[in-house]
Amino acid sequence: MLRNNPIDGSTGTVRVAVVGATGYAGAELVRLLSTHPNANITVATSEKDAGKPLGAVHRYLAPIGANLISADVDRIADSSDFAFVALPHGASTPVVGGLIDAGLRVVDLGADFRFADRVLYEQWYGTHEAPALLEQAVYGLTEYARDTVVEAQLVANPGCYPTGALMALLPIADLIGSPVFVDSKSGTSGAGRAAKTEQIFAEVTENIRPYGTWKHRHQPEIESTLQRLGGTDARVRFSPHLLPIARGLLSSCYVAFDQAVDLAALLSAKYAHERFVTVLAEGEVPELRNVRGTNQVEIGFAYDRDERCATVISAIDNLGKGAAGQAVQNFNCMLGLPENTGLELLAALP
Repeated sequence: MLRNNPIDGSTGTVRVAVVGATGYAGAELVRLLSTHPNANITVATSEKDAGKPLGAVHRYLAPIGANLISADVDRIADSSDFAFVALPHGASTPVVGGLIDAGLRVVDLGADFRFADRVLYEQWYGTHEAPALLEQAVYGLTEYARDTVVEAQLVANPGCYPTGALMALLPIADLIGSPVFVDSKSGTSGAGRAAKTEQIFAEVTENIRPYGTWKHRHQPEIESTLQRLGGTDARVRFSPHLLPIARGLLSSCYVAFDQAVDLAALLSAKYAHERFVTVLAEGEVPELRNVRGTNQVEIGFAYDRDERCATVISAIDNLGKGAAGQAVQNFNCMLGLPENTGLELLAALP
């Protein structure tokens, strides 16, 4: 049974757990929540580093004073009313299921609940151990789901690549033809903190390489969400690339139209009142440095009026709007707080 409003009337805060607090997304959540006026981090977990201070793993988070514990559902439920779960796919399901049963509200940053279609999920990720939760979860692309997010007990935070592509494509989805080509480039933090040969400095620096072309797990997430929320049957061809930078994600989306469109008007009309989205004038281009460390989205475009085709480009921080920032935005929405609470961040330049 869902617990009552978790906001403490005397303090105005919510007891929050960050499950998987030492990964890049989890650590970014801790950073954002540490200054959130309505969040009180009462639990931070790590299986590998349980028993250590969080500051022993991430020294920059030492001032928070959190001690890491293992992800024991009963202990988390006793000490918190809201949980962010930032675990690898498959590992989230039993933890999320237990927390839902205990009445907590949950934002899951992994892939376990992003597909309402069990068959589609299992085609790309394998057997799902809690299919009933697939039907319960709300896909938390906040600008397109806030009416359902506000009532949800479980929100599935979108993937970073899908967030970048969908923010660019959804305002024009019902007008575009098939296929849509999405060319995305991400910083290395998108691959997580686990040691991998292809992620070491000598392999990444002064280099850029594609991977998972047309067979990446985020392709069906982009395509199915574009169909469900955008009302199009367009097929998506997705090619991700690795950039020699730590964070940031740039998506160039190539589309064709059957009729002339006013692309500037369509994008501006959709995002005119969205705090975290900036639509640039035609000819201006999004840049990763303008969104680094924030929950912002920059969207630019180039439109060929004779050929009726366009490139729509988005820039996000893969750990911000692509992960922890959007998770906090959903947290705010679920609790009836202004969506920009704790997210009024400016990019750190140069």
